[in-house]
Amino acid sequence: MERKGGDFRSGLVPIIGRPNVGKSTLLNRLLGEKVAITSAKPQTTWNRILGVKTLPNAQILFFDTPGIHEATSKLNRFMLNTARSTLRDADVILHMVEATNPFPQEEKIVWNSFKGIKVPVLLLINKIDLIKEDDLSELSLPFPYSKVVRISALLGTGVDLLEREIVALLPHGPKYYPDDFITDQTERFLAREIIREKIFQLTHQEIPYSCAVVVEDFKERGRGIIFIRASINVERDSQKGILIGKGGRMLKEIGRQARIDLEHLLGTKVYLDLWVRVQKDWTKKEYNLREFGFS
Repeated sequence: MERKGGDFRSGLVPIIGRPNVGKSTLLNRLLGEKVAITSAKPQTTWNRILGVKTLPNAQILFFDTPGIHEATSKLNRFMLNTARSTLRDADVILHMVEATNPFPQEEKIVWNSFKGIKVPVLLLINKIDLIKEDDLSELSLPFPYSKVVRISALLGTGVDLLEREIVALLPHGPKYYPDDFITDQTERFLAREIIREKIFQLTHQEIPYSCAVVVEDFKERGRGIIFIRASINVERDSQKGILIGKGGRMLKEIGRQARIDLEHLLGTKVYLDLWVRVQKDWTKKEYNLREFGFS
């Protein structure tokens, strides 16, 4: 672990909020690289994603987290516990809300997660490009936030200011990772997430939430081609039919779009082999959740 001078700052900064408020978009914007998948649908992020931002005077360890929501299934409870677990070791917390509806009734579950927290909490009001400048002039804050920062994660508005505010609140500390380190996620994990992103973007209703992607093979073949075989596990035969599509068209399109992103990520040609399997009611079964990486 490299140590810097007394002015160097570092720390863990989780991004917390309800589903679909823009947490993954913000992480990608802060890093200048895509490490977290995004879609217009809520609850796209299922795992905690580390993103490291190294500046001349600081190193920020961001964590993108699943959206905090009422947990009903075993999978939802896993996601909720994953999000809340990042708060225990946080040095600064970013609580993100939407400018169009900052504090709906559902926000109470997020505030409840802050009980006992003794570190600074910044309120990020995201998607300010969707409102008029004075729409938030009478906003009443129900929590003692350290700062309020208005941003557009999509457009980058206010992100530089946010970065400076975070650095000012971080404790003095060491550099944990090399300057060029961005994420600890493996290429297999990123491949899984890219495939899952395309499922979220191309399918509807319950289908994206019923799909567990498992990368079963990931290896280099001749002439630098990466071979990836992945299974998409669904809960019912009807979901399998929708995911494959008429004449296999849906599965082919998922594979085509995922392959383009994978080739950009890996910097080489990719052969992607996708299969769809039925694992009945896997979101409700503990052993399936462990098998698919949700422990």
